[in-house]
Amino acid sequence: MTAAAPAMSHDPAKTWHDFLAQLLEKSPNFPAKFLDRLRREKLTFGDRVHCPFLRPFFLSPEDEQRVRVVAETIADLGERVVTAALADPTLLSQLHLRPAEERLARLPVQGAGRASTASRLDAFLLPDSLQCAEYNGESPAGAGYSETLADIFRELPLFAQFSKQWDIHTYPLSARLLDALVAAYVDFGGDSKRPQMAIVDWREVPTWTEFEILKARFEKMRVPVVLADPRDLVWDGKKLTAHGKKIDLVYRRVLINDMVARPKECEALVKAYESGAVCVANNFRCKIPHVKAFFAVLTDDKNAPLFNDHEKHIIRNHVPWTRVVADTKTTHEGKTIELLTHIRKNRENLVLKPSDEYGGTGVTLGWESDEKKWEATIEKAVAAEKAGGESGCWITQERIPIRREVFPYISNGSGHDFSRAVSDAPTGALSPEEIPAFTKSAPATVEDKDMLVDFAPYLFQGKLCGFLTRLSATGLANVTSGGGQVPAFRVRPRK
Repeated sequence: MTAAAPAMSHDPAKTWHDFLAQLLEKSPNFPAKFLDRLRREKLTFGDRVHCPFLRPFFLSPEDEQRVRVVAETIADLGERVVTAALADPTLLSQLHLRPAEERLARLPVQGAGRASTASRLDAFLLPDSLQCAEYNGESPAGAGYSETLADIFRELPLFAQFSKQWDIHTYPLSARLLDALVAAYVDFGGDSKRPQMAIVDWREVPTWTEFEILKARFEKMRVPVVLADPRDLVWDGKKLTAHGKKIDLVYRRVLINDMVARPKECEALVKAYESGAVCVANNFRCKIPHVKAFFAVLTDDKNAPLFNDHEKHIIRNHVPWTRVVADTKTTHEGKTIELLTHIRKNRENLVLKPSDEYGGTGVTLGWESDEKKWEATIEKAVAAEKAGGESGCWITQERIPIRREVFPYISNGSGHDFSRAVSDAPTGALSPEEIPAFTKSAPATVEDKDMLVDFAPYLFQGKLCGFLTRLSATGLANVTSGGGQVPAFRVRPRK
């Protein structure tokens, strides 16, 4: 179920590839310099560079508008389900939050702001639709990386040539994200013109480099920022501090999963939130639409009264049929079915995955699994649902069409993953100063690779603000599972 790229009246990818070929002929060491620049700009995830590819992703103004309608509708539905679920225990039970997560979600919040200040819809852009895979309503990463990548691509020698033939729009993600965070602070009742922000996550996470990027960009826009591990936070009963600074606004990147698993280390953050002493974005209610069972709520006929006709049209055409795995009856295409029987009979057209994991953990693609593996996964999913409580649940979801495109990929021509040059070095690790010497000993070449293109709109305060575009040669497209990332540019031919 692979779709071709949507057609434009001209082909920006061909134009870019032609100019890139000319550049590589004149400057064969350009790929190694490009990778070195990525590392210097902190565009790394652990030992990987984010972008071993030498072309952006292109979309048309018409593509962008189609995406906007779908993505903003899904984000609004997420907020509606939050409100409805907190008022209706039966609806909330369909999301299968763990008890501690439900307790956090039920904590009172000040103001009337959104649960998900920042969110992301993971999807595939097809010629006639946007096919959604899941909604990250809690802590979407990558905006700082995406914007920095776009800046680097804009500085490439071939960009000026390309821009003579194409009007190009890039997305100011950090400015829009900061606007959204400050808006959440104002909705909360904050009155500081320059609220002291803390970006909070475990200091050992591989995305810490993104926090450094965002800190620098936010401070250029005159909002002070500290980077803090949850263990750095201090609650004295009146105020939350980090590294000696009173915090007004927490940009929370630490996941609720981790907060529940490590409650003592997150106690200061939770107590400050519960007391209303600090604005936290996203707030803890965002867990409700973040779990993958959210799509089961959207696509289950019994929840149809929650949505108007326009929203039902969006759900029907852009959200795959999804159900929580259980030994039960449900509906599919208007007919009553035995769910487990349906899952067993339709392996080639279904996915199984935990409702509350990330990075591709546990995702089982039926068309890539044999019957034995599929049955074992079904049994694991059913057992989790029966156990309830801390076990969470699994969902099954219909296979959706995907998109593939050819991208120029940096390698050394012998199968070596050049994006992992640091970890593959004989010494095991290289300083930034040593990287050029290593890349010289393993010369980079460029080859065309057919890649899956995962296209994920960012939504800040529910509005489309830009994209995370991930590439993978496998069925899973995320940096955690070994994929790569490219910037997205909106383009149209110059007249």
